[in-house]
Amino acid sequence: MTDKKYQTFREFYPFYLSQHEDKTCRALHYIGSLLVIATMIYILVTGKALYLLLLPILGYGFAWVGHFFFEKNRPATFIYPWFSFLGDWVMLAEFITGRKLIEGSHS
Repeated sequence: MTDKKYQTFREFYPFYLSQHEDKTCRALHYIGSLLVIATMIYILVTGKALYLLLLPILGYGFAWVGHFFFEKNRPATFIYPWFSFLGDWVMLAEFITGRKLIEGSHS
């Protein structure tokens, strides 16, 4: 982790990406995020709100396995929960579109 205190998401995001350099870690993030989207769609279609309980398990479970076993670092979520949450979605969007959405990112 870093001692730097990030004030904006724009300055945090390059650090966020530096914590996700392992391809397996990133893939696990993408899988977890896509499962969150699929589960949300399922909930909206079926009205089974109890499945909302799965969302943090899917979203963070896959990501944390990536960090602890592949990237071998501590998730930024523990220090920057909101910026890290946003980072997950921006990183996924950059992967899907193949475009940088945040200037200075190197996804």
